[in-house]
Amino acid sequence: MEYVFEGSISVKAVLLSGKREVFSVWIDEAKHDKDTSFLIAKAKERGVEVKRVAREEIDNIAQGKTHGGVICVAGERTYESVEEVKGKQFLAILEGIEDPFNFGYCLRSLKAFGCEGILVNERNWYESAGVIAKSSAGASEYLSVVVVSDMAEVLKELKKEYRVVAANRRDAISLYEADFSSPVILAIGGEKRGLSRVVENAADQNVYIPYDSDFRNALNASSATSVFAYEIARAKRRKT
Repeated sequence: MEYVFEGSISVKAVLLSGKREVFSVWIDEAKHDKDTSFLIAKAKERGVEVKRVAREEIDNIAQGKTHGGVICVAGERTYESVEEVKGKQFLAILEGIEDPFNFGYCLRSLKAFGCEGILVNERNWYESAGVIAKSSAGASEYLSVVVVSDMAEVLKELKKEYRVVAANRRDAISLYEADFSSPVILAIGGEKRGLSRVVENAADQNVYIPYDSDFRNALNASSATSVFAYEIARAKRRKT
């Protein structure tokens, strides 16, 4: 199956990450800048066909109008195994996030604050690969992603090395009181479905974000992910 990735940032991520076969890169024939030259050079390094075409041809292929005159056509992504992410200091579980834009925003924050791998349940995110790459600013292509068929079994294995910290208010402590010095798996659920019972039961500690006002409504998943990921990064930085 072929997927279209739109915009320089997404195309760059697909080319540099090496997690997909890239069939072709399409660039507006009127674009001449350093970023475009870089993309062309990287495409040629990988033996990828570069097509310099009229903007209208790109518009006909792209889903949106914010591609900036750059797209690429690529194949299926390769995913990592559990064994390949073992030993990394900061992993995350994302569950119940239905909107691909929101999912991409979560990946963007996790990547920015040092998360090294994502565990996700099996579901058909594949058709939304271009949207996720764009909303995550390419993070979806750079991050290690493990697609899990049996989360209970995977967590049983990983808990030998990691503490599982869940974004869940039940019997929770403040995010700022939690210990993130050891290898950690951060578990975050979507606003509607939340975390599965399997992940909730596997959690070693539930944490919540204390507000500095009387606001009582929950943050959305991407906003909460940013706060949690930053605090984990800050704690690990303080440790070193």
